[in-house]
Amino acid sequence: MTSPERAKGFPAFGKGVRRARSWWGRTWLRALEDTSLDQTPLRQGRKYANAGLVGTITVSPGRITAPVHDTDDTYRTTVRLAEFTEPEWTRFLAAVAAKAGHLAALLDREMPRELADAAADAGVELLPGIGDLDFECTCPDWELPCRHGAALCHQASWLLDTDPWLLLLLRGRTQEEVVAGARPTTGVAAVAAYAVPPVPLPEDPPVEDFGAPPRFDPVDGLDVEVLSLLVADAAAKARAVLRTGEWPSWTDREDTVRLAATQPALAGRLAADPREVAAWRQGGASGLSVLDDTWTPPKSDLNRARSLWRDAELPPAKVWRNRWTVHNGQLRYGPDHRWYPYRAQGDGWWPTGTPHRDPAAALTDLP
Repeated sequence: MTSPERAKGFPAFGKGVRRARSWWGRTWLRALEDTSLDQTPLRQGRKYANAGLVGTITVSPGRITAPVHDTDDTYRTTVRLAEFTEPEWTRFLAAVAAKAGHLAALLDREMPRELADAAADAGVELLPGIGDLDFECTCPDWELPCRHGAALCHQASWLLDTDPWLLLLLRGRTQEEVVAGARPTTGVAAVAAYAVPPVPLPEDPPVEDFGAPPRFDPVDGLDVEVLSLLVADAAAKARAVLRTGEWPSWTDREDTVRLAATQPALAGRLAADPREVAAWRQGGASGLSVLDDTWTPPKSDLNRARSLWRDAELPPAKVWRNRWTVHNGQLRYGPDHRWYPYRAQGDGWWPTGTPHRDPAAALTDLP
């Protein structure tokens, strides 16, 4: 049961036509609209909200509840939104703390888009998307949401307009808990920091110049040109291991495609598939996996992509798993959370262009 200090009550709104004004309030309503399969309850719910038929609203972690009056009875209605897990809160608070202006904006009752985007990049979707809002109501209606749930959602968007902290409360933490978690608890006082003498910076390291691949004298029965390229490639791998501490975990196929993509002189000898070579040049191992694999991305990733797609007012896409097709262009979502552009050619889809985290940007940049 939610403790009293973690629940906030709001008096009923009177009659009056209102609309969500903030971008986060409108995004909340978009989640309501995208979740519903029937527009009739949505229209009825908007009328109920404007008519003041929703009673006192209570907001607590994971839920919003209120009585909603109808012609025949009063129904207890609940809208649920999943609370963040501890790892999600850790990543979200890190996004808040990364920029001082984020917390200042929240304290001014503003929700920066940049904060929501930074959280999404960290795998935390602050605002609900398709299917994230869940509804319960004591009415006999079968629609999800019913008109009473839609009415409560509309009035909730009005509350969010004035206080985005309520969204964070829904996700599981109060304003005080978020502020405490987003501010560093340890550090050095500014006076002490300025009292420390400046430390001279070290000299810049010398610029590495590895020159051209080594040249070997001709040897009967040995292709010294290929040997030269392979030695240069082995040296590049060794430098990568020294820099990262890890040996590249490419499969034999990936390594063959990589060599063909990075050493054009070897491409013909390796007989690599030109489409695989193009995929590697587009995105390395991730680009190659996008060429081959189809998979269903997480719902949070798809919701964010749909939102960006709508904001850019792009034409509807034919969606199948991680592939979105528009006319003779296609975007494929990769394991690195980027959208890879493809274009239809005579023998199928070919990778082309630069992958982006924003699907609209990937489609716009499609050559």
